[in-house]
Amino acid sequence: MAAMIWLLIPLMAGLGASFWAWYVSRPHPTDVWTDVERHHRVRATYGRMLAGQR
Repeated sequence: MAAMIWLLIPLMAGLGASFWAWYVSRPHPTDVWTDVERHHRVRATYGRMLAGQR
């Protein structure tokens, strides 16, 4: 029975890698302006946090 469990480990790793490769290879819709706005919001938030620590 222990050998069966050891055989499941590479099987699950292979299935996980296959799923990950499938997911990464799919085209994902990107909106550059939304990403830029999100970056500016995060940057401003971190700037306020750092200014508050001083």
